[in-house]
Amino acid sequence: MIPPTPSAGRDHRFLAIAGATAFAAVLVGFARSYFLKGLFGTPPLPWLVHLHAFLMTSWFVLFFVQIRLAATRRIALHRGLGVVGAGLAALMVIVGVVVARRAAARDLAIPGDLEFLGFLLYALLMFAVLVSMALLLRRRKDYHQRLMLCSCLSMVGPGVARIPLEHVPVLSVLKSGGPLGLLGFMLVLAYACVGFDTWRNRRLHPAFVIGLLVLASEDLPPLGMFLGSQAWLHAARWLVS
Repeated sequence: MIPPTPSAGRDHRFLAIAGATAFAAVLVGFARSYFLKGLFGTPPLPWLVHLHAFLMTSWFVLFFVQIRLAATRRIALHRGLGVVGAGLAALMVIVGVVVARRAAARDLAIPGDLEFLGFLLYALLMFAVLVSMALLLRRRKDYHQRLMLCSCLSMVGPGVARIPLEHVPVLSVLKSGGPLGLLGFMLVLAYACVGFDTWRNRRLHPAFVIGLLVLASEDLPPLGMFLGSQAWLHAARWLVS
């Protein structure tokens, strides 16, 4: 086994820390409604929601396992788990769509629920896009690992949406997104990752340019305008009917 180089070790630590930060945001966001729901006395959840949470959590666990395997140069096992990861990603999208649809159908009377349904579906689509690009570029390690990190960052939005940041004025901008929606927590975390990676390598990596464009599309005003339009509301009502 060829020992990892110092620069490779720094790459893996960077990926692990960035992924852990994204996972922490998801844990905090879903603490009350899922991970620590027993402490808050919230109602029981359907089995499909438990499956959805298990799959999402498994994605982060797999991400950390894959980082470790790559760091220790166990490439054959890394590639074998990559096949499992592709299947997991597909299952996450399918189950995520079903869960979002059922939740919207149950809470159809809640104002803004159809808009939030659209946001969830779009987030799942962007996750699928990032994972697909990462798999297509799996032989380009530098592209692959950065796009996989972006796939983890794309999962932060639904969790942050559940954190009551609006009660903390200094942090409320991370939930509102600030001007043009470009200061949401997910994007600020992505900026930090891209900035550190660019500073360390003395260049902006094209994979992060792609990832930022995909991630930013979730927070830009055009998406919100479309999800508030009559065209989307009509389509969403048909989808949940």
